[in-house]
Amino acid sequence: DDSMQNKTAFAKINVESGYTMSVLAASKWNEKSLENYKVSFEDGSYEIHGHFSGRLLAALNWQHSSTRTTTVKNIDGSEIVANGYSKGVIGALSLDDIYSKLFDNRDKAHMGVHMAEIIASSMAVVEVNAAMGKIVAAPTAGASGILPAVLIVCGKERGWGDEKLIEGLFAAGAVGMLIASNATIAGAAGGCQAETGTGAAMAAASLVELSGGTPQASLHAAAIAIKNVLGLVCDPVAGLVECPCIKRNAIGAANAIVAADLALAGITSMIPFDECVMAMKSVGRTMHSDFKETARGGLAATPTAKRITRELGLTEADG
Repeated sequence: DDSMQNKTAFAKINVESGYTMSVLAASKWNEKSLENYKVSFEDGSYEIHGHFSGRLLAALNWQHSSTRTTTVKNIDGSEIVANGYSKGVIGALSLDDIYSKLFDNRDKAHMGVHMAEIIASSMAVVEVNAAMGKIVAAPTAGASGILPAVLIVCGKERGWGDEKLIEGLFAAGAVGMLIASNATIAGAAGGCQAETGTGAAMAAASLVELSGGTPQASLHAAAIAIKNVLGLVCDPVAGLVECPCIKRNAIGAANAIVAADLALAGITSMIPFDECVMAMKSVGRTMHSDFKETARGGLAATPTAKRITRELGLTEADG
């Protein structure tokens, strides 16, 4: 309803008022109106005023540091997945294999070296999650590889420091908040579209903001990312967040890059961001429960998946 949309500062308010995605996220964090904060646009920067600003920036700095540490540890191979499921039962790539197999083929890879590193990083983070390691669930554990892979690898490529990347987290948080408040980010409620779709939307909007795009362009990027995976089901094999989740983070990261580049080139989404979010919510509501994290449908219902479930000593009820 209108009161709910006003309380959560739905995207239209952000665009029409001219505030950046970053300030929108800060406003929701403190649960106060946008008018409580002054924004400075001289030299293209902004400043958030208020007693909570230091606490907010500290929290985002922790999140950024954690995602960087997780990604780097994985890529370096210093933190190894101990879960037998990832180590060969299904055939998921180990941490070293993700990086080496992609990079050994980098000269022939159609996606190029830069994208190969993003893909490797996105998968590495989710494998740490599968091994019960520490990750930042942004937006969720199952989609935790998309945002850090895009921001950290692109940041290294463009020379963006930590302070710059933390600004990007504001934009990512704004998009994630808008989707969570008005639809869902849970696979159990909306399928994988709600998890990796939201992760891709957050990363795409953040990358546009960091690249100097407008708030409108950030929302176009987020809308495009959502549209690209609308209807995607959540069908984890054996009920574990590994297959197909790890590789869907790779696709989510690629989705984010494509959506951001389209928006930065001036290509817009015919369907506005707000309406894309509501469409995703509608699709999630009508999606059968077998396709919402229950491990009863999709890939989880294939003969191979059922065999793996038995080998792991799990049952459908366990999933």
